[in-house]
Amino acid sequence: MRTPVRVPEELAARVPAEQRGPGLDRDAVRLLVSRGTEVTHHAFRALPRLLRAGDLLVVNTSPTRAAAVNGRVGYARVVVHFSTLGDDGRWAVELREPDGRGTTRARTGTYAGTGVSLPGGTRLVLEEPLSERGERLWWARAAGADVTEVLREHGRPIRYSYTERDQPLSAYQTVFALPSADGQASAEMPSAARPFTTRLVAELVSRGVQFAPVTLHTGVASAEAHEPPYPERFVVPEASARLINAVRAGDGQVIAVGTTAVRAVESAAGPGGVVRAAEGWTDLVVTPERGVRVVDGLLTGLHEPQASHLLMLEAIAGRAAVDRAYEEALRGLYLWHEFGDTHLILREENPHTERCDGNSW
Repeated sequence: MRTPVRVPEELAARVPAEQRGPGLDRDAVRLLVSRGTEVTHHAFRALPRLLRAGDLLVVNTSPTRAAAVNGRVGYARVVVHFSTLGDDGRWAVELREPDGRGTTRARTGTYAGTGVSLPGGTRLVLEEPLSERGERLWWARAAGADVTEVLREHGRPIRYSYTERDQPLSAYQTVFALPSADGQASAEMPSAARPFTTRLVAELVSRGVQFAPVTLHTGVASAEAHEPPYPERFVVPEASARLINAVRAGDGQVIAVGTTAVRAVESAAGPGGVVRAAEGWTDLVVTPERGVRVVDGLLTGLHEPQASHLLMLEAIAGRAAVDRAYEEALRGLYLWHEFGDTHLILREENPHTERCDGNSW
């Protein structure tokens, strides 16, 4: 469907960067930079030298929860992935079959009324599919112990079969993660920010690069079908909205760290690109047809060829730029997935040539 046609298995990042050798830290990954069809190769630690004073990085502060827990449907073992806590107290969940390689097989034959026994005497009952798109995710109601306590005591991070082994929850937290006041968190790590270290953040700040925190709590990804994301909670604070608008009115670039940051800030933007404080649920899918109103670039990982995220990259830089970057990533043996290498994709044109006057909404 899209370039690349196939990602070789050997290009999957199986362990975090800091576990690949002595003396390595999270920032020991590579950085592919593309502006239009021009592509250059760097170490991620070079990022401060690739940005300029006045540029702004929009970062997602959502923490990652231990969202996978073992359960049973009758006598059958299952793994429950807890995706999202709804406004009515129900959880959006996904049932998967344990296979010893990251619980990658979605369970079939699920129906309304299915009961799932969890540790600590908690019981889930599936009530209805999350949407008409299919029966992968269900709204479920829990009885017994609080689900948050069950996950704290018995949960583990969600992982997929391309990784080598389970990792501690700390491996899935980014340097920007903050505990949320309402206990909300991401089911899967906002992984684009994972290579940042406190040392690198300090160097960026010292060079005049600014940071705008936003929050988007990610749900469970579609590992098989690569569906667009379901509605997710987001917050764009007033201070961040003002900072983004100020940078857009000046000479700086607004660069989102991760597709989640793009979804959050674009959900808070009006047709003219002015960002206002906002919070709630977003089902925004950024496509080339919709375009982007706020961001000039995106720092992200490398996505599977079927992933809906590639539409977002095309919206920012165009299909030719995405194809060229991924050809170079394959040729250069870049590593894929959440523990892999990174891609900074920027618009080819001057980001300020077609901006609104700052007064429209």
